Amino acid sequence: MGNVYSVLQVNSYIKRMFEEDFALGNITIKGEVSNCKYHSSGHIYFTLKEENSCLASVMFAGSRKGLNFPMKEGQKVCATGSVSVYERDGKYQLYAQKITLDGEGDLYKKFQQLKNELEEMGMFDSIYKKPIPKYARKVGIVTASTGAAIQDIINISTRRNPHISLYLYSAIVQGPEAKNSIIQGVETLDDMDLDVIIVGRGGGSIEDLWAFNEEEVARAIFNCNTPIISAVGHETDTTIADYVSDLRAPTPSAAAELAVFDYNDYLLDIQAIEQGLKKTLRGKYEKKRLVLEQYVLRLKNNSPIKRVQERKRDVKDIQAQLLNLMYSKLDVDKHRLQIYATRLHGLSPLNKLSSGYSYVSKDNKAITGVHSVGIGDDIVIDVTDGKIYSKIYEVEKVER
Repeated sequence: MGNVYSVLQVNSYIKRMFEEDFALGNITIKGEVSNCKYHSSGHIYFTLKEENSCLASVMFAGSRKGLNFPMKEGQKVCATGSVSVYERDGKYQLYAQKITLDGEGDLYKKFQQLKNELEEMGMFDSIYKKPIPKYARKVGIVTASTGAAIQDIINISTRRNPHISLYLYSAIVQGPEAKNSIIQGVETLDDMDLDVIIVGRGGGSIEDLWAFNEEEVARAIFNCNTPIISAVGHETDTTIADYVSDLRAPTPSAAAELAVFDYNDYLLDIQAIEQGLKKTLRGKYEKKRLVLEQYVLRLKNNSPIKRVQERKRDVKDIQAQLLNLMYSKLDVDKHRLQIYATRLHGLSPLNKLSSGYSYVSKDNKAITGVHSVGIGDDIVIDVTDGKIYSKIYEVEKVER
């Protein structure tokens, strides 16, 4: 057996070969930008491609000072740098030090042309955007049945709302058959009376996402009666489907966040509304109770029974007043009667008789003088204990 080398030794040897090659140490390569990613570290990862070949490339953050334009899909650029091997992965790539714009790629030109045409037709206008329902219960998904996109949507949707109903149309999202498959998925789910539909896939190059740039797909989304959220690629990826859909989500995960309401937040909202209603009802009840108490008080004050009772009290008061007046009148009259009785007693013949006086009468008439009688007349003398019957034998007139 000959010499045995480790993987690291081989990769290191190949890297030295690349570094010793003068042509690869400072080379300018022309190609179309694809699968461009801006990393949080500041590095730019992209692929240079032409018809049937591609080259992995990277521009580190320290070399970006001379980059005077934002890199995006479909651009034709000239990248100057060195080609070397990344020992860890055993892959060679271009380490770009300088990148200049050399024109737009064919696919990007086609994308811009279709975008301008559809925009002029008004298909991107906000007046055609249907609102996404706040409390969706049935969500349709047009994407591949395998891959990270559908798993992200399912995981986030069920986490936010375990009661959500998800309807997947397993579509082809890349390649020549993708266009018709996506259209069929949109039309099929649109007939199922769903609340909202998510159309999308994971990230990729402009070629990978091209099915979502087809005019037929755009028209299918535009004509869909169900609100559609597009979720194509990563945050930096933009397709025609994003412009024509009712709402664009930067990723499939974000689409699930937008389409499915958080059930716990929903319960908290319900509780807050319930508490608000209870507080409002308590306030209204208290106001009505106070008003009712006032009405009850007014009714008591104006009730026929109370009025009768008041009249009874008035009658009793009047009766008492009358009795007081009557007793007072009786007392006055009694006192006056006593005075009269005293006076009458003083003038009573009987009283006079008891004092030694007598009452002399003739034919039941008082004899007030000698002229009233004559000799031989019968007279009656009343005294205290009886009557004396006498006859006149003599009359003498005395001058007073």
